[in-house]
Amino acid sequence: MKKRIVITNDDGYSAVGLQHLVEALSPIAEITVIAPAFNKSACAHSMTLTRPLSFKSFGDDRYYLEDGTPTDCIFLGLHNLFDENNKPDLVVSGINAGSNMGEDMTYSGTVAGAMEGVLHGIPSISISQVFTEDMWAAPEKADFSLAKKVIFDIVSKIFNGGFPLGDRKILNINVPACTIEECQGIAISKAGYRLYGHDSHRKTDPRGNEYYWIGIHPLQWIDEDGSSDFEATKQNKVSITPIMIDLTSYKDMKKLEEWI
Repeated sequence: MKKRIVITNDDGYSAVGLQHLVEALSPIAEITVIAPAFNKSACAHSMTLTRPLSFKSFGDDRYYLEDGTPTDCIFLGLHNLFDENNKPDLVVSGINAGSNMGEDMTYSGTVAGAMEGVLHGIPSISISQVFTEDMWAAPEKADFSLAKKVIFDIVSKIFNGGFPLGDRKILNINVPACTIEECQGIAISKAGYRLYGHDSHRKTDPRGNEYYWIGIHPLQWIDEDGSSDFEATKQNKVSITPIMIDLTSYKDMKKLEEWI
């Protein structure tokens, strides 16, 4: 019996990365797409509680959720589009346009889609494509060939040998902006130390009202020992980082007990 995968993202159901992800995984699994209707980048692990949401179909086993987040998509999809005893084998969130490395994971709706999957007992992966300025200028022309090969290979390995992590842990994959031939392999990486700027723009609308628009921070980080996700992709390596939802700082518990 063919395996079943639920695909979501935070760029919206018509995003080019999601289309490439469907193409990559369709040969080895039955695909159900449950994605936001619109771009929900940086929505983090947010869930909509203040208004009702509706699924709309755009093809067989293809759904978008009107004004929903990736978390909404997975939560509502798993419990309304599948029988309780017949859940999918895997959730894959992506392929995101742009990286999700270091602390950016806490902002990421892509990573959150995978997190929601493991909260409900489904092994889950988030995958993102590092973008260059040229790729941002024309996302529809971006080369996703390496990302498609990576996710096909990883999912095939999971289907043949099982998911490599325990409960409530996800694989966060970041693919460098290079060709398959230029790729220098896979690095199991830690989440790096991201540096953040303060890019925001203050404007005035035609009625004289002031408003602000948050810009995109350049991809900068502290260069540590070469083992971070940032360093891996800089070296044209695919970064795979095991992420757990448990945010407890265990090494500080004893110190806090003494402090309190």
